[in-house]
Amino acid sequence: MGEVADYVAGLEEPARSAIDAVYRVARETVPDAAEGVGYGMPALRYREKPLLAVMAATAHLGLYPFSPAVIDAVSDALDGFDRSKGTIRFTAEHPLPADVVRRLVSLRRDEIDASTGRRRA
Repeated sequence: MGEVADYVAGLEEPARSAIDAVYRVARETVPDAAEGVGYGMPALRYREKPLLAVMAATAHLGLYPFSPAVIDAVSDALDGFDRSKGTIRFTAEHPLPADVVRRLVSLRRDEIDASTGRRRA
């Protein structure tokens, strides 16, 4: 297994299912993302850059797209979710909608492509 799979497997329910659901959507959106580490967190990586991490905390789950600009770009869809410059907080009882995760991951992928001067095939 990889860093993300190992991390998710070690979580208790309901955090495990909620976090796994986010990673599933992310992998569907960017199928060539690979498991690795980003800023010390188990993360999906794309073109050697961190794409997305999702971690459990004591009172919430946190999604880290490694880009304040990406969070700002989807802020219209984040009513009811606590967020900061680099984190979107949610719970298993109030998960992030799949379409919001898709937007976040797509925007981050596009940001990485632009920063590396590459385009998707």
